[in-house]
Amino acid sequence: MPEERREQEIGEQRLAYAVTAPPEMWPDQRNGQPSSEEPISEVGKWVSEAEYWADYYEHPDFSYEWNNGILEEKPVSDFATVSIYYWFLTLLRAYLEAHPLAKVLMLEFGVRLALPHKTTIRKPDFFVVHNDNFTPIRNADRSYRGVCDLAVEALSDSTRKEKERDRVVKFGEYAGIGIREYYILHTDEGNQGFYRLNESGAYEAIQPAAGVIESAVLPGFRFRLDDLERQPALEDLAEDAVYQGFVLLKLQAMRTQAAQERRRAEREQQRAEREQLRAEQAEAALAHEHKRGEALLARLRLLGIEDDSLR
Repeated sequence: MPEERREQEIGEQRLAYAVTAPPEMWPDQRNGQPSSEEPISEVGKWVSEAEYWADYYEHPDFSYEWNNGILEEKPVSDFATVSIYYWFLTLLRAYLEAHPLAKVLMLEFGVRLALPHKTTIRKPDFFVVHNDNFTPIRNADRSYRGVCDLAVEALSDSTRKEKERDRVVKFGEYAGIGIREYYILHTDEGNQGFYRLNESGAYEAIQPAAGVIESAVLPGFRFRLDDLERQPALEDLAEDAVYQGFVLLKLQAMRTQAAQERRRAEREQQRAEREQLRAEQAEAALAHEHKRGEALLARLRLLGIEDDSLR
């Protein structure tokens, strides 16, 4: 787009803002400057990919994605969905701490999707890249240009368009680029979705087993659907058979060691109690024999037999 046209659009937006701004935002009569300046979203604006990377990718006021030339603003999820997002991310980090086979990137980290019919730049709420991925994550990277292994979005349902972006548009883009698993998180079970690419390259819903979703991308990573709402603490999950393969393994080892020590102490106490019982029984038997001996001597004395004659 020519630079003149871009400057014209910016000027039109500023004019529209000046007309519609509330009184407290009108120019200050003393110096001709606004008392404060509200940022204006440029959602829907056409920009080149180069312009997006230069001016909009790290925008200070808005989180923009780029859909084949059009700026799209990432919507905000409700608090309940955000809580699920953070719980799920905590669970995933616990898995990667136990099995460091991948890296997790989140929020403003962009992913360039070079699809056959278009190119988009998305910012998944978080995504996972295997260490052996063909395009690994490097420490200096500020965006990702490969195909990640798992993408996760926290759905915003403020408008139908926002829902369709995650459930329809990104669903098609992520499948088209070859992201092996795609999870959609939301407080409403009807808006949740957990998908895996099939042999035809299309997403299929992952079927839960006894209410548990298990990942093929991250071997052993699994979660109970009900726990998305309950959000148990990791300390509690460490005692749950569903999560024991990856949650707080050090804590589990400490608990196991402590249990073993308790059992060892209990066995030692039981052994000491048995030894004490045997000693008490032996002492009682000795006392009994001593008492019998004294009784026998008393009877012998009655018969006129003295102690010295028995020696």
